[in-house]
Amino acid sequence: MTRFAPHICRDMAGIKTRTMRNIINLPRTSLIAGIFICLCELSNVAIVHAAKPAQPRVVVTQAQLGTIINELRLSGTVSSPRVARLSTEVSGLIKDIHVDEGSAIKAGEILISLDTELENLSLQAARATTQRARAELDDARRRLADGKQLAKQKTVSANELKSLQAEVNIASATLQRYSAEEQLQQSRLQRHQLSAPFDGIISKRFIESGEWIKPGDAVMELVANENLRIDFQIPQKDFPRINATSEILIHLDAIPNRTLKGKIQTIVPYSDTDTRTFLLRVLLTDSNPAIAPGMSARGLLRLKTSTTGIVISRDAILRYPDGRITVWVVNTVNGRHEVSEKSVTTGTSFNDRIAILDGLKEGERVVVKGNESLRDGQTVMLQTQ
Repeated sequence: MTRFAPHICRDMAGIKTRTMRNIINLPRTSLIAGIFICLCELSNVAIVHAAKPAQPRVVVTQAQLGTIINELRLSGTVSSPRVARLSTEVSGLIKDIHVDEGSAIKAGEILISLDTELENLSLQAARATTQRARAELDDARRRLADGKQLAKQKTVSANELKSLQAEVNIASATLQRYSAEEQLQQSRLQRHQLSAPFDGIISKRFIESGEWIKPGDAVMELVANENLRIDFQIPQKDFPRINATSEILIHLDAIPNRTLKGKIQTIVPYSDTDTRTFLLRVLLTDSNPAIAPGMSARGLLRLKTSTTGIVISRDAILRYPDGRITVWVVNTVNGRHEVSEKSVTTGTSFNDRIAILDGLKEGERVVVKGNESLRDGQTVMLQTQ
């Protein structure tokens, strides 16, 4: 329903009263004509009072001269700095598996244990042999000491004394050999347990209890989950323009509503001969993002060029189905802000801005908000962004 201001309603009421006084005593034909005239007068009053439309409010910004930046969109994968397929150093029968896929592991934690019954028996035998060799050495030393006492009394010859000393040397060497064999057996026994070389996550497990394994057989895959990075493949044509200071933004499919900042860690100067691409490795500078190795990622790499040009906000651009691209420009005439539509030629788009190759000059004001339904020559109210 149409609503009128109070003064309009009063005017309409006055017109109605005067008109009704004039036509109340007229014949039927005149009465109908009078009613028609009354309605027309009421309509005219409403039109007069509604004839002044409100000026639309628009947000404007100036076209500026700036450096043109090329944006390169990349696809990549979150990777770990350390990935290891673990295997045992000795052959054996798997007795216990202490972890499973997905287990978080600390360095030094025991992962699997092999059966050690035979190795324990061998270690006991080695210890017994070492004890016997130690006892024989002690006996040889005792006899050498007695021989030295007798030599002072001239009852033992020099050759006999040398023989006693040789027995001590032989017993000492035998003890060293058996001690080394005992240590070797002890080390072999310790190698019947597989420990984690670094912190990480067990990503794969390849064995089950009761299996026989030998050195070199992969039993588990351990992936470090700290200091993760993202690997991108960049086209060879863009390789010369990239350096450690190039700006890159990261979008993870697992965190769709968050933009992460990255820092280029490594640019590997070797091209894949199949894809003609180079490896670009990026570290995330944002703290505690919920990421894991293997996640997909998208990168937006911004590369500065040596070209400068007119740059405006992308919100100022209007695109039409027939291919025209325009902006609304504000001109101030006698204190009135009027808009006019201009056709432009656009260039590279970057960081919510776009380069204008033709159609605008530096310093011209363009509408970035409220430009959806403007008309040429329309007066507007300005709001600077």
